Amino acid sequence: MHALGLMSGTSLDGIDVAALRTDGEAVEGFGPSVTVPYTETLRGRLRSILGGIGPVAEVEREMTLAHAEAVKAFCDAFKVGVNDIGVIGFHGHTILHRPQDRRTWQIGDGALLARLTGIEVVSDFRSADVAAGGQGAPLVPLYHRALARHFPLPTAVLNIGGVANVTWIGAGEAILAFDTGPGNALIDDWALAWTGLPLDRDGALARAGRGHEAVLARLCRHAYFDRKPPKSLDRDDFARHAALTLNVYDGAATLAAFTVRAVAMAEGHMPVPPLHWIVTGGGRHNPVLMAELVRSVDGEVIAAESMGWNGDALEAQAFAFLAVRSLRGLPISLPTTTGVARPMTGGRRFSPNLAG
Repeated sequence: MHALGLMSGTSLDGIDVAALRTDGEAVEGFGPSVTVPYTETLRGRLRSILGGIGPVAEVEREMTLAHAEAVKAFCDAFKVGVNDIGVIGFHGHTILHRPQDRRTWQIGDGALLARLTGIEVVSDFRSADVAAGGQGAPLVPLYHRALARHFPLPTAVLNIGGVANVTWIGAGEAILAFDTGPGNALIDDWALAWTGLPLDRDGALARAGRGHEAVLARLCRHAYFDRKPPKSLDRDDFARHAALTLNVYDGAATLAAFTVRAVAMAEGHMPVPPLHWIVTGGGRHNPVLMAELVRSVDGEVIAAESMGWNGDALEAQAFAFLAVRSLRGLPISLPTTTGVARPMTGGRRFSPNLAG
């Protein structure tokens, strides 16, 4: 099936759109991909409802309309017809993630998107897992395993988005996944507060500063790091903990070091150290993070592109993959990826003919 995945990540940068040919078990081919940036207005509106506060319903509609426009732009750009796409995997945008309270909230109106695009939609991927006692995240690991099935094992796929997560893949069906700690979110928020820019582009701020070891040691004493995986985080779980009284450059350097130190600590939870760390997500564009990773973890650190992957499109591809698995009734989460008691399918299905 040709499936389309849509991903709006915790970095709030925009909508990733990616096509994939898959049966939900093997990846048969990569299609084109594109990122459609959010307008500053919509980015601000999304930021304002994080935590589930404010005019959520209004912003949900605006965001869904933006996703419909992104699908149209993708189809126009690559001459793809509606009938060429079997299903859309619509992640939506996470505004609240509290699995310990059995709550997770990804806004996005699947019925409206199906009606606007004329394509069947699968959305709400996390709720069933959380309702069954799982973390509801990360959900990309089964896609990672499909991609890495023929690689030398064990290997780790590290996604540095707003939150960083890792998938450890061993021989046979062995897999373990969890959020390692902060990814880009703390650095992005720091850059925004000090410079008005939404990220530390190319690690320029961090490169000009120095990490403060005493502050870093305090950050690493957060209770999250003592918990055994599987485990997951909300984007803002470290926000108060990471309130720093440092200058702009030293603060950026310390937060970058914190992201990497959290990854290094995560290695201790793995059954065997991985031979390779394949890095995806926006964090791989930050040379400070990548250089720190090389110094801090065992195994070779490799950007996703070195493996023939598109690191910017990978999460969107994953939700195309999961949408097909959902249609087939296959599990999208496992006890070793989210902590759920048994393998769980998930996702809600919306037909354009029934979407109203």
